[in-house]
Amino acid sequence: MIKREEYLKRIRDFYDQDLIKVITGIRRSGKSILLKQIIDELKERGISENRIIYINFEDIEMSFIKNEMDLNEYVKNFIKTEEKYYLFFDEIQNVENWEKAINSFKATKNVSIFITGSNSNLLSGELATLLSGRYVSFKIQPFTFKEVCKLKNINENERDKAFEDYIKWGGMPQRFSFQNEQETSNYLMDLYDSIVVKDIVSRYKVKDLELLNKILEYLMSTPGQQFSITNIVNFLKNENRNCSNETLYNYLSYISNSFIVNKAKRYDVKGKKILSTNDKYYLTDLGLGQVKSSSRVKGIGSLLENIVYNELISRGYEVFVGKTDSAEIDFVASYFDKKIYIQVAYILADDSVVEREFGAFKSVEDNYPKYVLSMDKLDFSQNGIIHKNIIDWLMEE
Repeated sequence: MIKREEYLKRIRDFYDQDLIKVITGIRRSGKSILLKQIIDELKERGISENRIIYINFEDIEMSFIKNEMDLNEYVKNFIKTEEKYYLFFDEIQNVENWEKAINSFKATKNVSIFITGSNSNLLSGELATLLSGRYVSFKIQPFTFKEVCKLKNINENERDKAFEDYIKWGGMPQRFSFQNEQETSNYLMDLYDSIVVKDIVSRYKVKDLELLNKILEYLMSTPGQQFSITNIVNFLKNENRNCSNETLYNYLSYISNSFIVNKAKRYDVKGKKILSTNDKYYLTDLGLGQVKSSSRVKGIGSLLENIVYNELISRGYEVFVGKTDSAEIDFVASYFDKKIYIQVAYILADDSVVEREFGAFKSVEDNYPKYVLSMDKLDFSQNGIIHKNIIDWLMEE
């Protein structure tokens, strides 16, 4: 397994701080491996193994820890001195009222705490209230294309073929241990079922599994499309299913919380405000879309757009869909005081496509960098707008 340096470099400064380090992400995206890489770095710094406590709550041997009291009782037996201890709790959402135990450790012990979870609501409840923001969070994504090339030792001449595979089967880390497409497909199907059962159905007590799967099918078949309640209701009617708007919004919330899709809100570039309508949904991993979407053919442009969105999230950006008076900009991405604008196209096939993609920035009056990304090998940069080949952009440091 490769070292996930992009995440480690963001977390390192917090290793010894009392802020709780919260690592979230879709199931099997590499959160456990990241924790073990952090543990390895702590050991390299000279931290004794006795002062490192790691618990994976999906390990059946830990199933006796059912609530906050069990967790408190188990952990305190390991803390023998006044020295700093490092606590790692993997998939902590499996413990009832875990927030209370975490808050107690933080308040009464000399500890540095790391937790992971497969639900975006991990910090929306009592923990956020108890700690009043005394935590820092990091979102983990499946492998980027650059990480895949590093993992597989892909050289420059092999990138185009590897990228085709990445578009089709995505970047879930474990899928690269399989030797053929059938094994890969079976693994991704099992992973999908695990996410649906453990992170959606069981957690939210979903009663209509068929309806949930229909909604997921719709989202996975239309990545990057503006979301419309009317469109999804019509889709469900064609599938001989009806549901109320309330049920639909609830199921969409459950799906987003499981990280199987990410929602990008729209941003008014001129008014500098987030809009409340016409969000877009992007698949966290295109491989899951490959095995679970309907037979409707997805355009290569929308898949490339999805990859660029995921890459921006992996690089730490907050990503919005941009709106101007006259056009839509695929992405407005910000990271602290840094901002970039991005348009994504498959091929700049003729003058009309060039005008559409570059023209999207006409009414953007600030001087933040503006990019058009496509699969073209030639450089079409013009008027201060930078054009890059998508693969080249994905491989940048």
